[in-house]
Amino acid sequence: MAKTALITGGTGGIGTAICRRLADNGYQVAASYLAGIDDIDAWQTQQQTAGYHFHCVAGDVADFDSAQTMVTQAERALGHIDVLVNGAGITRDALLRRMKVEQWQAVLRTNLDSVFNVSKAVLPLMSKRRWGRIINIASVNGQRGQAGQTNYAAAKAGMHGFTMSLAQEVARQGITVNTISPGYVNTAMLQTLSPKILATLIEAIPVGRLAEPEEIAWAVQFLADDQAGYITGANLAINGGMYMSA
Repeated sequence: MAKTALITGGTGGIGTAICRRLADNGYQVAASYLAGIDDIDAWQTQQQTAGYHFHCVAGDVADFDSAQTMVTQAERALGHIDVLVNGAGITRDALLRRMKVEQWQAVLRTNLDSVFNVSKAVLPLMSKRRWGRIINIASVNGQRGQAGQTNYAAAKAGMHGFTMSLAQEVARQGITVNTISPGYVNTAMLQTLSPKILATLIEAIPVGRLAEPEEIAWAVQFLADDQAGYITGANLAINGGMYMSA
């Protein structure tokens, strides 16, 4: 029986690459989206044109009840969820002295509360089946910090704290929990930066280029694999050498 995966933020640049990579490897894939914000019809058409057919489930991952409903819909469509990728995220950048409380709360709710909301919803069936993979997409800036991103960096750092703690709770149930921390990735959002700023970012990356979304998707596939069952509580850094820790 084919394994199944739920990708939150599945319609974004990295999320789309993850959906496709897992589908290419035989997974049934559900992608979550935020109704009224994401153009799901256009996204589905684009994926179908490329030969992909994904289940799409609406939900606000920042809201506990909405996330529960979304997971229930995904489980009804797929039968169960073997792999959860917590990829939903937003930025609301500002220096702390200028940051509005709404900017802080929006980022923490979408980037960190969502990990609690969705992971809690999928765990009962994963625990019952004694197998599961939870993969949280954090950021290099959660490891090294970034001026203007106290909200984002706090959320992404908190995500890995969540990963390490939950990994210990569910290890004996056949469930692994890991973090992937990408550096700067070549997505449409990054391409909105001015060429000068983008060039400055790339100059600071030792390998001399941006990551491609498919490289992050490959790491997800690796951690989702049966043979990755001894990897849990880990943080896989994919940042081109921007930040290295012992």
